[in-house]
Amino acid sequence: MNEDWDILLSFFPDKWEEIAVASDAIKGLRKEKDTENYLRTLLLHLACGYSMRETVVRAKLANLADISDVAFLGRLRKAKEWFRSLCVSLFEEQGIALTKEDGFKVRLFDATTVKEPGKTGSLWRIHYSVTLPTLSCDFFQLTETKGQGTGESFFQFSIKKGDYIIADRGYSTSAGIHHVASKKAYVMVRVNTQSLIIQNLNGGEFPLLENVMGIRKAGAVRSWQVQIPGRKSDVVVGRICIIRKTEEAIKMAQAKLRRNAQKKGHSLEPETLEYAKYVIVFTTFPEESFNDIDVLEWYRIRWQVELIFKRFKSIAQLGHLPKHSDDSSKAWLYGKLFVALLTEKLIKHASSISPWGYILEEQPASECLA
Repeated sequence: MNEDWDILLSFFPDKWEEIAVASDAIKGLRKEKDTENYLRTLLLHLACGYSMRETVVRAKLANLADISDVAFLGRLRKAKEWFRSLCVSLFEEQGIALTKEDGFKVRLFDATTVKEPGKTGSLWRIHYSVTLPTLSCDFFQLTETKGQGTGESFFQFSIKKGDYIIADRGYSTSAGIHHVASKKAYVMVRVNTQSLIIQNLNGGEFPLLENVMGIRKAGAVRSWQVQIPGRKSDVVVGRICIIRKTEEAIKMAQAKLRRNAQKKGHSLEPETLEYAKYVIVFTTFPEESFNDIDVLEWYRIRWQVELIFKRFKSIAQLGHLPKHSDDSSKAWLYGKLFVALLTEKLIKHASSISPWGYILEEQPASECLA
């Protein structure tokens, strides 16, 4: 077990212990307690999926820690910033680190569902907001998955003046876009071509399908000034930015649509297959700061982060969801994400480099001569 732990540690971000000190994760930890054992105990819960009660029993039997499940929960809460910083470091290793002028705040909105263990475990929806470039989870809320007010929506989030918000097509509603605009914030959202009503600046219907079909070259970018009508004759003015996919990407997107339609017993409309050839984004991001290519590049970053969260959901296998407090839920989320990113790093390393199964250590010159 110790050999495996040493190998795992070699994949941790540099100065992971210093990060623990800086984040106050080990503040109050008795001097005789080891930081590694503290982290190993947390990972029993986060990586192995044990309940807190089972975690503390296993930790005691392995001589890692002798604490109660209540004390363990307190330690998990204190590790929130530690895990967040570790995740940021692993993200940066993958090249996902963005910079922009001071005061610029981009927030990525998304939601996912998790199920508590057991046949009768409840199903919950996590609504979360991640900020760039820090990748800090600045909003986190749990709701049920059925009933009014539980779906994916901008209304689930706390939005402040000057926020730059990016979300996928699940948030592409007129009401949601108007809600963001009412908060004096900016929005970028993938267009739901089946439900979002788009007008030209004169109030007439915007011929979206006709315009996108005029884009023939892969990678070609076009944009139009449009408006989104609201319920009270008010409008939100913005841009439609479009890029055509490559032929291979088009084939994959259309094949996915056909598979889903076949599973559900639905027939596909011709315009649905046509729209699959493009990425279509509506945004109110100011044009003087974000040209059309900037808009699409920022949306592309959102997709990369979403893929990471999808992978962490499948790799980390979300188990028991602590609902005791906002801090414990965030710490659990960061910890699960850290497990997934670390697992992903291990897989990449093992698939590209022949594994020795142990860490090579430099021997002293005297031993080499002997």
